[in-house]
Amino acid sequence: MYVAGPSSLTSIKSCLDEGMEPTCFESSDDIGGLWRFKEHPDPGRVNIYQSVIINSSKEMMSYSDFPPPAHLPNNMHHPQLLSYLRLYAQTFDLFNVRQRPDFPVSGQWEVFDAVMVCTGHFTQPHLPLNDFPGIEEFEGRYFHSWEYLSAEGLQGKRVVVVGIGNSGGGIAVDASRVAEQVYLSTRKGAWVVSRVGAGGLPGDLVGTSRLDRLVQKLFPSWITMMMEKKLNRTFDHRLYGLQPKHRFFAQIPVVNDDLLGRIISGRVLVKPNIREIKGSSVVWMLWCLPLATTMTFLPSGLLTNGGHCLCLYRHVFPPGLARPSLAVVGFICNLGAINPLAEMQARWATQVFKGLLTLPSQEAMLQAVKRDTSTLQNRFACLERHPLQVDHIPYMDSMAEELGVRPNLLGLLLREPGVGLRVLLGPCTPYQYRLRGPGQWDGARQAILTQWERVAQPFRTRMPPQPESRTRASSSLILTLSVTVLLLTTFYTRHSLSSLPTGLLYKIYSLPEIIWEVEINTMGLLHPLLATILSLIKLSIHTKITRTADLNCFQNVLFSKSRATCDVSVNLASLYSNIFQDRLFIIFGRNKTWKPSRLRGD
Repeated sequence: MYVAGPSSLTSIKSCLDEGMEPTCFESSDDIGGLWRFKEHPDPGRVNIYQSVIINSSKEMMSYSDFPPPAHLPNNMHHPQLLSYLRLYAQTFDLFNVRQRPDFPVSGQWEVFDAVMVCTGHFTQPHLPLNDFPGIEEFEGRYFHSWEYLSAEGLQGKRVVVVGIGNSGGGIAVDASRVAEQVYLSTRKGAWVVSRVGAGGLPGDLVGTSRLDRLVQKLFPSWITMMMEKKLNRTFDHRLYGLQPKHRFFAQIPVVNDDLLGRIISGRVLVKPNIREIKGSSVVWMLWCLPLATTMTFLPSGLLTNGGHCLCLYRHVFPPGLARPSLAVVGFICNLGAINPLAEMQARWATQVFKGLLTLPSQEAMLQAVKRDTSTLQNRFACLERHPLQVDHIPYMDSMAEELGVRPNLLGLLLREPGVGLRVLLGPCTPYQYRLRGPGQWDGARQAILTQWERVAQPFRTRMPPQPESRTRASSSLILTLSVTVLLLTTFYTRHSLSSLPTGLLYKIYSLPEIIWEVEINTMGLLHPLLATILSLIKLSIHTKITRTADLNCFQNVLFSKSRATCDVSVNLASLYSNIFQDRLFIIFGRNKTWKPSRLRGD
């Protein structure tokens, strides 16, 4: 296999797990691949820039049988991710190998039974200079983002960043800290999401459960609309000049926590696509465009779509080979971490190499590739420019199904409800694919049960004092007392009520306001939905009474036909209608600090 990056490391381990003898060819002097930052990069090798932070949280990007240490931050700086990769290689003894002394000079062929290509798709820069008239007369410096290391040298300069992917957004923010002005040029815009989700939790752990995926599948348009509204409540994409032409789930969004602050402060100005380059007011131009997805060392027959897309069955095996002896691992892109996908591909490929799994016929694989391509074209925008995109959970589950490691959700819910509920309702972490089948890991259940503890651990640098809380106990007491008062009042006044049902309803409705307020507040402490139900009951009672012809009779008996009382009755209806609406706002997250309104009488 080629390159000792994240995909290669898990491929080596998968080979060792199946009793194979892997040999890794690495062009540099260390492991880590893309995630090994070098101040002086090797020629022809892609490099990350100094301030890069991973977009996926540690729980989502970890390998399925190696949870990250609890002390690591949830979104790691690249040296911390490299330390995790080193720890993974050390723990599983992945590089207990010796180099042949004559390897550089022998020139001998070495024959292997199978090859796993793990170079990834960040290999070749893509600079479409012909799309920018006037570039040949540009007097400043221009280069691709893979050559960008830091903002050093940009002090006081005017910089143009072309492209608004994750690299473009990150480099624009990084450069804007020292540059005089940064212009961010985007052709189609982008949806921008934060690494931080609800409650300050990692964003990719919220809303990424199997249940969430099911709801999205059943109601795709509604979920898309809700996601876009949620993002626009954070900031209006149209106002900021970032509104894209595509819908949210049609393309992988930009993950960036700082871009909005740089735009609102004027340090970054969003501009449309460059039409022509004139003059010399700009000193630097950085192209942050997708890297070319090519593999020059592979037979050209494997490439389709003008060299931008590989014809691979399940994004792993070329259908045109006589024997399944070549697998491509990690040549894929998704909204989330690449490590779990590459690991699943490697586990599946080694099973095929050993003959434990068989591939379909060449014709069937070609048809599957066409079918998948058609599905992805309908699913994603600009697939011709980003041909490697897949949906994370569906792709993982389809691979796991063939491998026999897909979690049995129904069985887990029946036999181990604690684990089953976390698999259904919690984030789809990689450990779920070690619960059963080949490569089953005894620690998978514990890893799932403790994943939120590892998420919380890095935050515990300061523990504020916790006030004593008796909310649950006091809520139960108040609920019991208030319900008792309500029932006793109804019981002891039953003889004075009219035989009509409306009389009973009006008697309950006419209880002192404080009882209703305590009741509704008590329900709200237990669950907003309970308070909503009670408020709706109150409103329904009033509606029934106002529609009854005997209302004046009851008002004469109970309130001495007071005009003020009639006004109070109307005000009460308005009050509880508002309460009901407020409770609905609470349920849908629009009003987190609701306090009961007060009736204002004249």
